[in-house]
Parts: sequence; structure tokens; C-alpha cells
Amino acid sequence: MANQSMNNIASAEQLMLTRMDMMRTKAQPDFMVSANPLDSKLPDGNFLATTHLNPPLSFSEAMTQVLNVVDSHQAVASEKMSAVETGKSDDLVGAMVASQKASLSFDALLQVRNKVVSSFEDIMKISV
Repeated sequence: MANQSMNNIASAEQLMLTRMDMMRTKAQPDFMVSANPLDSKLPDGNFLATTHLNPPLSFSEAMTQVLNVVDSHQAVASEKMSAVETGKSDDLVGAMVASQKASLSFDALLQVRNKVVSSFEDIMKISV
């Protein structure tokens, strides 16, 4: 009787292991993610063969580039608005569009900054 119950337990364990193996094969993806082809070098013979299309970029470099773009939008808008105000230009629509573009880019930058600060605060709250 004890021998039969041990055989039942062993067969139940074997059945469970077999099912786990089947589920593992189903859970594994059929595809593998490869590197982005745009981040690799171009083939030889191309005039851009020595450069990367998308070189690696750190967070600080990305933020610096975004800040420079937002600053340039602000400068262009300021120049166009002052040209309209002093009478050097009649392009009021262009000045308003540049102003709205600068405003939207600044608002987007503020939202990104708020998310980064919020994430940093969440990380600082984690206990070690």
C-alpha cells in the first residue's frame, strides 16, 4: 500500500514536470530581438561607412540637446516678435506661430522635467 502511494506521488511529480516543460516551451518566444540595424555601421563603399547613423547617447547629452533646441525656439520667437513690434517685419502670423512653437516646446520640456524629478523622488524613497 505504501509502495503504491509512493509510485502515485512519483508519477504525479513526473506528470507535473512534463507539464511544466511543455509550458516553458510555449512561453519562450519564437523570435529573438536583434540589434537595431540603424545603429550599426553602413556597408563598405558607402560615403557614410565610417559613421554610425544613431551613435550612443547619454541622458545628459540628450537633455543638453533638448535644452538647446528649446532655447533656439525661444530665441527665434523673440527675434520675430521684436521684429514685428519694431515694424521691421509684417509677418505677424509667422511670429505668432514661432511663439506658440516655443511655448509648446517649453511646456513639453517642463513635463519631462517633472516626470524625471518625480521618478528621482520615487527612487530616493526606496529603502535598501
